[in-house]
Amino acid sequence: MKKIPLATTFGIEAPSNLNIDAFVDDKNPYIPSKHDYVFRKDQVRDLLAFLSNSYGDAYYLTGPTGSGKTSLVCQIAARLNYPVQQITCHGRLGFNDLVGQFMMSNSSMTFVHGPLSVALREGHILILNELDLMDPSELSGLNDIIEGSPLTIPQNNGELIKQHANFRLIVTGNSAGQGDPSGLYSGVMQQNLAFMDRFRMMIVDYPEPSVEKSILNKRLDALGVPVDSVMDVVIDNMIKVANEIRRLFMGSVDGAGALTVTMSTRTLIRWVNIMVNFRRAKNVLSYSLERSLTFRAEPAQREAIHRIAKDIFGDDWETA
Repeated sequence: MKKIPLATTFGIEAPSNLNIDAFVDDKNPYIPSKHDYVFRKDQVRDLLAFLSNSYGDAYYLTGPTGSGKTSLVCQIAARLNYPVQQITCHGRLGFNDLVGQFMMSNSSMTFVHGPLSVALREGHILILNELDLMDPSELSGLNDIIEGSPLTIPQNNGELIKQHANFRLIVTGNSAGQGDPSGLYSGVMQQNLAFMDRFRMMIVDYPEPSVEKSILNKRLDALGVPVDSVMDVVIDNMIKVANEIRRLFMGSVDGAGALTVTMSTRTLIRWVNIMVNFRRAKNVLSYSLERSLTFRAEPAQREAIHRIAKDIFGDDWETA
């Protein structure tokens, strides 16, 4: 292990002499690629504490679509040189798929270890994305693993894999394991209470406007677009549109939202990308908003979203 400075590594406020542990080996192919990322201090603090010592817990990141749950984990891991195994769950994914299976190789059947087996043996982070799409009865196979037990693979002659001290299990989901009362996330299942009791929890919400602006400015810089006074106003208004869409999507504690689509940070970045790519198109803001989001909305909702955008942008909506 080596020491790296917390503040400069993650771009967050921290004492200049505060260092954290990172792996020396930066050549492992399972280390995620490092990208520009705007970290939030509380999230970094909590995840670093978990990675340092899990105390027999797993970690569950929940939040709306496109809020950056998986990116948060991968970008922290990238800066720590922490290898990652990850897989996206679905309704037909079984526990044995995580463990491994026999496959044909050189005219004979060979057991190929799955992401869980590799992560356990090598001391990697295992990320299970969209965990709440997976059958709860299959996930119960992880209970003993989370508590530190070795993995026994009966189908491979009873192979026993003891847990590496650096193994960590992190999962993401649009729900918090209680199902989806809104009905907007198709396939989400309520998870077993005993299984959920083994997790620390984090809500990863959409970034604050200042953070999101920093993300979009970095994207513009990558696209070679200078952020002048005009573009600065455009970015501010795009973020206002996004937050109004999110407000109408989320609704209130008293009722469901008025919209069935939302604008994630991922979609907001897509809006910027298309706007820049088609900047010579007529009514480019409307043109790019359609292609990044509203073409998948119902016609009435599409019209409502464009009306919101027009109200926020004012005269710039038609002239940009």
